[in-house]
Amino acid sequence: MAGMKGKQSVRDMVLSLGLIGIVAGFIYVFIPKDDSEPPLQRVDYRVELLTARRAAAYPVAAPEGLPTEWKATSVRFRGDDFDAWHLGFHDPDGEYVAVEQSTQKPVTFIEDASQGAAETNVTQRIGGKSWKRYEGGKYDALVLREENATTVVAGTASFAELTKMAEALRTS
Repeated sequence: MAGMKGKQSVRDMVLSLGLIGIVAGFIYVFIPKDDSEPPLQRVDYRVELLTARRAAAYPVAAPEGLPTEWKATSVRFRGDDFDAWHLGFHDPDGEYVAVEQSTQKPVTFIEDASQGAAETNVTQRIGGKSWKRYEGGKYDALVLREENATTVVAGTASFAELTKMAEALRTS
């Protein structure tokens, strides 16, 4: 009798596991799931911009007059890290564009901000200043080297969109 009870317990356990598997499979197949990315939230960067403009050793740049389809998604100012200013956007096509400024040594800063993009021989005039183009596997960039700081407009967007951002930058 004891042998029969052991076989019955194993049989019941296998049946229970099978039933649990069927229920789990049903839930997986028939319960709707949303695998899409959640929409990026727009951030208000006005307070951080005011703080950065008061604290930084250079004129901090931010865009003015961009269409509302440009969505600000990230902002940060680190006064203890070469007065590093970052403002991230998604353009109307969903591509990423970042405005980066810093007093850090230009070669190091450009390498980091452009994700390793290489300098090209192409220079373009934007707002009366000469911006240098950089091309890379991850980001392309426009770079403005000035006396007090370096400005990098970089991202996955096209050079046309990077140029729109650079044209919109104002320091006051």
